[in-house]
Amino acid sequence: MHANARLTPVGRRTLIERIQTGRPVAHVAAEMGISRATAYKWWARFRHEGWAGLQDRSSRPARCPHRTSRRVEHRIEVLRRTRKLGPARIAGVLELAPSTVYAVLRRLGLHRLAWMDRPTGRVIRRIEMRRPGELVHVDVKKLGRIPPGGGWRALGRANAEHNSHHRVGYVFVHSAIDGYSRVAYSEILNDERGETCAGFWTRAQVWFAERGVPVERILTDNAKNYVLSRAFQDAIGDIEHTRIRPRRP
Repeated sequence: MHANARLTPVGRRTLIERIQTGRPVAHVAAEMGISRATAYKWWARFRHEGWAGLQDRSSRPARCPHRTSRRVEHRIEVLRRTRKLGPARIAGVLELAPSTVYAVLRRLGLHRLAWMDRPTGRVIRRIEMRRPGELVHVDVKKLGRIPPGGGWRALGRANAEHNSHHRVGYVFVHSAIDGYSRVAYSEILNDERGETCAGFWTRAQVWFAERGVPVERILTDNAKNYVLSRAFQDAIGDIEHTRIRPRRP
């Protein structure tokens, strides 16, 4: 629903309630700043479906006669999985528009080569959750503080203070993101030690619980403040702790 919509769900209910009092539909439409056709549309939908008929519906068509055939989609998928070709090269092989090929790849979930296992062509990098709290991502981002008046990007390197006495240090942004809803809880703290991470997770878990999200599993990297910290392990308790695969350049 766009920002300038005349009829929100509450507005539709108001429209129906005014019509139910016996007032002409055209008069109610003029009062609410909508056309007669729109008012009659919602009135007819209410008479056939009741209050449930006033909810928004998907604009996706029931059928699309010009959609790419299953046979062509299968050929696109085979070329993508076996030869790892991009949309432009697949379009050249099959004599299709690159935009059509890309639309099919998005529909199949194959539009990112980074998500695919190169030898087999299977999608292995996508993590899809089925419910809130099934997996919560926890991480820390180290950011430099900005000195009063701005840093070297604002003042120029020649005017910025490089003396060690004027260093302002860093802050650490601790974040916990629900893998299903992408709702995030973050705090800006002074370090990333295990005790600090444990305190952050305790508060984050309470924050998620207040919103009805029971955390089942958390995902972190292999940093010592998560893996070797007794305080952090005690804080997560019985929650399953999953670590990402170690990076080996």
